[in-house]
Amino acid sequence: MNATNVLLYDTTLRDGTQGEQVNLSLEDKLKIARRLDDMGFDYIEGGWPGSNPKDQRFFQLAREMQFKHAKIAAFGSTRKPAVAVENCPNVQALLEADTGTVTIVGKTWDLHATDILGVSLDENIRMIEETIGFLKERGKEVVFDAEHFFDGFKNNRTYALAAIRAAHDAGADYTVLCDTNGGSLPWEVEHIATDAAAVVPVQRLGIHTHNDCGLAVANSLAALRCGVRMVQGTVNGFGERCGNADLTTVVGCLALKMERPCLPQESIKNLTAFSRYVSDVANVPPLRSRPFVGVSAFAHKGGVHVSAIAKNPRAYEQMDPSLVGNKRRVLVSDLSGKSTIKYKAEEMGLDLGDGAAAVVADIKRLEDQGYQFEAAGGSLELLMRRHGGLFREPFKLESFSVMDQRAGEGASRSQATIKISVGSEDEIAAAEGNGPVNALDSALRKALLKFFPGVKELGLVDFKVSILEGSDGTAAKVRVFIESRDKADVWTTVGVSTNIIEASWIALADSFIYKILKDEGRS
Repeated sequence: MNATNVLLYDTTLRDGTQGEQVNLSLEDKLKIARRLDDMGFDYIEGGWPGSNPKDQRFFQLAREMQFKHAKIAAFGSTRKPAVAVENCPNVQALLEADTGTVTIVGKTWDLHATDILGVSLDENIRMIEETIGFLKERGKEVVFDAEHFFDGFKNNRTYALAAIRAAHDAGADYTVLCDTNGGSLPWEVEHIATDAAAVVPVQRLGIHTHNDCGLAVANSLAALRCGVRMVQGTVNGFGERCGNADLTTVVGCLALKMERPCLPQESIKNLTAFSRYVSDVANVPPLRSRPFVGVSAFAHKGGVHVSAIAKNPRAYEQMDPSLVGNKRRVLVSDLSGKSTIKYKAEEMGLDLGDGAAAVVADIKRLEDQGYQFEAAGGSLELLMRRHGGLFREPFKLESFSVMDQRAGEGASRSQATIKISVGSEDEIAAAEGNGPVNALDSALRKALLKFFPGVKELGLVDFKVSILEGSDGTAAKVRVFIESRDKADVWTTVGVSTNIIEASWIALADSFIYKILKDEGRS
């Protein structure tokens, strides 16, 4: 690898799991490790083998996997105070992990040595030296994480520099400057990293930052500008407290803003899918506003903005979203003007003719009633088709009834009966379900199947209910979103009413209509 390349060191599987609500199973960790390797990351920190059985098992299974690019690193601390390094169980666990790379965390803030570990400053230095030296003698590549380095430097510059000098002289391949508490500012990081480079060659330095001031990425980039070679972080910024440096943002800035090589070009184009994959495996909802890869990163809502990007996207976009595998989105709301509606119509392949103004007026009226179209693309397309003369009603509701029954202490069951007409033919169907909406869905599906066989593959993905005016209590108007999918697409529809069953019916009917028209080529 070229010596100017930035080395990406991912610690999602270890530091990332210290974040609230981030819990990865062993299988999850293996999946993410494989994807990190496919993307071209240089190092994957698998965990702390001395801390729990799951991490020990991870390293056992990782040895059986073939990694094309990444090096797997085991993480641990320096030897325990007053314990010979060869007898330290933490160090032995690192050897048993049998990885080519070992990352050792050690104290570089004098406060931590004396007040937290309860050792002398000299003993702390010996712990660093002896642990690194012991691992180097056994052929390991050693990364030294200089914990609390920036706070330590501010408190006792001489000692912090002595600690990283000791690590380097003991043979550490990389010494990583850690802003463990996340309290440093970019100009502080730049100044301190420059001083550190006078003690350890800058190409042997790394940076590890936390986001407690919202500056983890900025601080990482500040260090990299000084020539620091390695950057540590997590995918999507997972981590303790406010999280770690988000490597998806770091990669985006490095590759597209700073022209610093870090990942293959194809991986940059897959950055959005990669970010969402890790969120999905971790079962953590992706942050919509995440830079570069968030679903809202290139979303436009204001009419002035939409009008401008229709002429030239550069007017309101920092870059082409396709460079990171993302896409431009135009949102429709009561803020929309004709330019927004025309843009959306073209995006959908619709010709509204002179109907754009009527669509704008209808959207403003409906959003005032509680509808929300920016998150309901299915209902929006149907509304636009109705105004553009591009809509054919596939079925008509004649009536429906829903009844809920509870038998003693048993679970309740709902029954729905529905009558629809398709052309000149009527159809009546009944069905049971787990709740009134499920029963209504089943009855409608049964009634339509005879006429539109494609509805068989329509499935409900998500169902959300929001109260619009909480002060009205149980008489409040509600908004229902239904997300549906078939083998090829996902779409969302919306309904609003003071009656939750009616609101659900409106959203449900739109979902089926959307599917039917889609199958017919939306003709």
